[in-house]
Amino acid sequence: MTVRDPRLGSQAVDAVVLDIEGTTSATGFVVDVLYPYSRSRFAALLAERGDDPEVARAVAQVRELTGDPDADAAAVEKALNTWLDEDRKATPLKTLQGIIWSEGFARGDLVSHFYDDVVPRLRAWHAAGVRLYVYSSGSVAAQRAWFTNSPEGDLTSLVSGLYDTENAGPKQEPESYRRIAESTGIEPARLLFLSDRPGELDAARAAGWRTVGVRRPGEPYYEQGVGDHAQAGTFDEITITTSGSST
Repeated sequence: MTVRDPRLGSQAVDAVVLDIEGTTSATGFVVDVLYPYSRSRFAALLAERGDDPEVARAVAQVRELTGDPDADAAAVEKALNTWLDEDRKATPLKTLQGIIWSEGFARGDLVSHFYDDVVPRLRAWHAAGVRLYVYSSGSVAAQRAWFTNSPEGDLTSLVSGLYDTENAGPKQEPESYRRIAESTGIEPARLLFLSDRPGELDAARAAGWRTVGVRRPGEPYYEQGVGDHAQAGTFDEITITTSGSST
């Protein structure tokens, strides 16, 4: 795998793990389209489906995080909106957003966004035998809906697994990446993580992964850069070598 960095050499990787916001897709789409969509539907979800096991579990997590075990639906909604304003990666917020977004995608209200360079490279890597995974702060349900309802159709056949802050852990903790490596059965040194956030790249590298920072103009972390990680402006700049091919 070579990406503008001679330190990486041409060693093969077996899998690529993808961040979504700022990496495969525009953060602006999430903030400007998906966030308002979920905000307008939190109250109805809590009122109409509060007894659903997934919703009830998320509500219990909100109460635990806010330190208010008796918080009613209005208080829970207020906490969710506050976290949304702060762009806080709280697991119950992401769970409830995922439910809302999944239903919105299924109804045709929403279509996901991918940068133009992404889907062709994902298809090429997949065809070359590279396994693809997603690790996002958005819930697994939201990730599945995102890849199912892309402008180019259903992309889920390209993806071998989905990870979020609930089944893997926080994205800036090395232990989360160790869990993913163990789950995939792939040696950490043969996993490549693509993200726009330096803290996530640092955590992945601390767990023994290879890393590439994706820097796209206009994204929130563009000016900050990606530290001393290899970097690419588009997926077209990332060359992955497998045991039998190069893409």
